[in-house]
Amino acid sequence: MGPTLLGCDVVGELKRMNGRQLFYQVLTFAMVLSSALMIWKSLIVITNSPSPIVVVLSGSMEPAFYRGDLLFLTNFKSEALNVGDITVFKIDDREIPIVHRVLRVHQSINGTMKFLTKGDNNAVDDRALYPQGQDWLEEKHIMGKAKGFLPYIGMVTIIMNDYPKLKVKHRWLIIRILLVCCYWLIGCLHVDNT
Repeated sequence: MGPTLLGCDVVGELKRMNGRQLFYQVLTFAMVLSSALMIWKSLIVITNSPSPIVVVLSGSMEPAFYRGDLLFLTNFKSEALNVGDITVFKIDDREIPIVHRVLRVHQSINGTMKFLTKGDNNAVDDRALYPQGQDWLEEKHIMGKAKGFLPYIGMVTIIMNDYPKLKVKHRWLIIRILLVCCYWLIGCLHVDNT
C-alpha cells in the first residue's frame, strides 16, 4: 500500500489505471494549471498591471497595511495618482516592488507626472530608496494603485521566502496535496460501480 492522502491510496490508484486513464489524469492536471495561468494573464490585461496581486512584505505601511496583507492593483491611465493613494512601484535596480503612499505629485514642464512616495510607518520620504540622482518616481515605475486588500493572506508567501529550507522541504508535500485535490475534484477517486 502506497502513501495515502485524504484517505486515498494515491500510488495504488495510479497503478490501477490503464494508459488512457493515466493520460486523462495528466491532461486534466495540465488543464487546471493552464486555466490558472490564463486567469492570471487575464487579470494582467483587465487591470493593466504587470502584477495585479501583490503581498505587503514589510511593516513600512502599518497601520494601513500589515506584513502579509494581499493587495489588489489596477493601473489605468485614466485614473491619475493623487496624494494619499497607495501605490506599488518598482525601481530599476531593485528586484522587489515597494508598497507606499503617494506623498507629493509633480507635473514637469513637458507634462509628465512625477511622484514622491513614503511608507506610513517611515520617518522620511523614499528618496533614499530611489537610484542616486533620482528624486521622483516616473509613471514607468508605477505598477498599480491599491484598490482593495485581504489581510494576512500573503503570509504563506512570506514564510516560504523567510525560511527557504521550509520551501524546499515541503515543496513536494504541496505538489502532492495539489495533485490529490485535483484528482479528488474531478471525481477520479476510485469508485466501485459494480
